[in-house]
Formats: sequence, C-alpha cells, structure tokens
Amino acid sequence: MTDTAPGRACRSCGKPMPPAAGRPGRASLYCSAACRQKAYRTRRAGGEAVHELISDIERQVRGLTPEAPGPFYTGVQSLASSVGRLRRIARVARDAAGTVTPERVTQTHAAPGPARRESVTDASVTESGVTQPGATEPDEAAESEEAAVLREGDEWAFAGLVERYRHELQVHCYRMVGSYDDSEDLVQETLLKAWKNRDGFAGRSSLRAWLYKIATNTALDFLRRDERRPRRYGPSPVPPTDGVEASPFLPWLQPFPDAEPEAAAESSETMELAFLAAIQHLPPRQRAVLIMRDFLGWPAADTATALDMTLASVNSALQRARPALRERLPRRRERWARGADPSEAEKDLLARYMKAAVEGDTAAMAAMLRDDVRITMPPNPLWFGGREAIIGMLRQTFDPASPAYIGRWRHLPTRANGQPAVAGYVQRPGTSVYRAQVLDVLRVEDGLIAEITSFEPHLFPAFGLPLTLAP
Repeated sequence: MTDTAPGRACRSCGKPMPPAAGRPGRASLYCSAACRQKAYRTRRAGGEAVHELISDIERQVRGLTPEAPGPFYTGVQSLASSVGRLRRIARVARDAAGTVTPERVTQTHAAPGPARRESVTDASVTESGVTQPGATEPDEAAESEEAAVLREGDEWAFAGLVERYRHELQVHCYRMVGSYDDSEDLVQETLLKAWKNRDGFAGRSSLRAWLYKIATNTALDFLRRDERRPRRYGPSPVPPTDGVEASPFLPWLQPFPDAEPEAAAESSETMELAFLAAIQHLPPRQRAVLIMRDFLGWPAADTATALDMTLASVNSALQRARPALRERLPRRRERWARGADPSEAEKDLLARYMKAAVEGDTAAMAAMLRDDVRITMPPNPLWFGGREAIIGMLRQTFDPASPAYIGRWRHLPTRANGQPAVAGYVQRPGTSVYRAQVLDVLRVEDGLIAEITSFEPHLFPAFGLPLTLAP
C-alpha cells in the first residue's frame, strides 16, 4: 500500500496526496502532472475565460438594435466595456510574451536628461513579505495556487490573474503622480515587472500586496526620473476680481474617471482634485507613506516593509505629511452623493450649468458661481479669478459678434474624481459637427461653484465620451 500525506488531498481529483519524500520547497497541491494540467486548464485566463468573454462580445454584437437609439447606445456602452476588458487582458499577455519590455516603457516616458537612475530600493521590489493590509492572513492554499499560476509561466494565465487588480493599481499610481496618462503607463510597467520577476512571488504574502509594492516603487522611480515641482501662474489675461489669487500651477494634473460604484464611496474624497493637487506638494516618499497609511489603510509595519523603510521613518514621514496636506486643502468642501447615483442637487446644478452655457446666459452662470470662484486649465498656464472677471470673459466667448466667440455649445454630464463634471463640445462657426472641446470638473461649496478645473479633451474616451456629436 502506498503511503499518503495525512490530511492532504489532491486539489484536482480529491485523492490522497503522496508523501513529499523530503523534497524542499512548498508542498505540491496536485497528485500528478496530469491533475496539475487539468486544474491549470480550468483556471487559465487564456482558455475558457477568454473564450467566454469573446462569446459574450459576439452575443452583444448580435443583440444590437440600431433602429432604437436609446437601447442601441446602452448596448454599445456595454459592448465597449467588454471589448476594453478583453483588450487589457490581451495587452498584458502580449507584453508578457516579450513584445514590449519594462525598459521600453520607461525610456518612452522618461524625462530628457541624465540616464535612468537605479531603483529607489536596494532589494528587488518583488522580494516582499507584506501581508494584505486590512485583512487576515490569506488562506495558504489559495496563495499557493496564485504562486503556482505565476510559476507556470503562461502569459494568458498571468494576465487573467492580475487583471482584477488593474483598476485599483491605476488609482494608486494616479494618486502618486496626479496624471491619468502616466498612471496607465505605470500600472502597465508594474504588471510587466511582476511578470518578469514572477519567480520571486512565493505566496507568503497576498498577490495584491505584492503588486502594490511593485507599483509604489515603480511610481517612486518615475518621480525620481521626472521630478515635478508645482510652479506659479503668471498674470491672468483678465485682471482677477474679489482679491482672488492663483493656485499653484500643476501642468501634469489630469482628471480620473469615477471609480466603480462599489468603490466610489470609499475612494471618492481622496480622489478629489483638491486632494490630488495638495498631495503633489509632498516629497515622493512622504506621499507614498501618506497614501498607504491613510488612504489604503496599511499598517505601519507593512508600509515600512513595502517601502524598505524603518518603522520610525514611516511614522516620522506620516507626522510631517498630514499637517502639510491639511494646509493645502480647501477649508470647506460640500460632500456630494458619491458613485453612480448623483444627488438631486448635483443633477440640478449640472443641468443649469449646461443650459446657461448653451444659451450663453451669463446672468444664470453668475448665479451659480461664488464671488471668489477660480478657473484653471492645466496643462495651459491660464487662470481666471473672481466671478466678475470670469463672467466678463465668458460674455465675450458667448457673443457671436465678439472676436473671441468660440461657437455653439453642447454638453454631456459626467463625473471625475468623485466630483460633478461636464464634457463640452463646440460647433465652430461654419461647421456642422460638435467637437470635443473641454472637460470641466467642478468643486462646489454650499451649492455654489467654487472652482472649475478645465482639461483638454484627449481623455474623453477614458470617460466613455465620444469625440464628436452630430448636429
């Protein structure tokens, strides 16, 4: 009779496991290579999961009804989401297969100047013993399976495993650097580094914590290569009124599409543009400590391990970062309803804002603005301050007889950074199509607009917005 390992069964067929025979390393989860392959085939992202996603896309395409504009638009939005997910999985698998390397991504986006510096950590960022923050120690068998998937070395299985963490990793990178474009590149570089160093993940920590450590150090390296310092705005083209002064100029600041509804309530406040702008003033390591401790809720010990810092250094950095952040934040902020269900007050404000812009009604626009309202337009070094100054500027752009007239406006409501936002489209004189012009993100105090941050329209697709509208 063959000896078996007491209390252990094959994860595939359920038969008792043979003894380990003194082999070093983690105990096997399967009794044979055939069972391992069977289990691997059932979970690999390049097998059934991807084929099911393709089949679902095919069903959605066949179900589209162009004759009914409303349902057709809803169906296209759902189809775009599914295609986007498939594209992301395929991109990770393609890059893991060697088509794109982390070095290529880094060189593409590195700032001109000296050669790339070494990593901010002495040890590899993949040698992590960090446990998943805010949770109990993960199940050993589940963690072993994640490590086993990585050790298999299959690009599709890896892509399917890490895809579930992509969005939150991009949010983390965005908080670190304040740019949507850069956060996309950084999360892709994170996943490429994870693939390249997959043998370093032994399952002692959660895969999520391991990826967060890589992402944080990747962002820190980026900030060392591309040092960004807040600058001062020059004089406004229209003299400000009500004593309004310019905020710091952050040319790299970009908006971020709102999180999924289930995560919005937890993350929206720490995604507001006021927070993002304030965080950019902190030194990178203080920024990382503040985000990991206060935003993600990581314990101090885990944060110290992830950043290769001492516990005392983490606590000291946090003590310096918190008051520095508070000094940069607006004193008052109105809490809007978060997520996919905006409040009635927010809906009303957006409706009035869009109506006033379409009709060129400066009186209605003025009624929505605080006296000390401010407009900034990163990456452009333009700003306007004070309600009277802003209304005077808008009056010219709304007037067809003015040399500053832009054209006719149309708008679509959206949300960015947990705040109400409006996508503006302009029909230039002599044209018939409304083209994407600006994304206005609104900060509101006591029901009035206190600040408008206007962004260029190249990120419209990231918000699910078209670049043109028919007449």
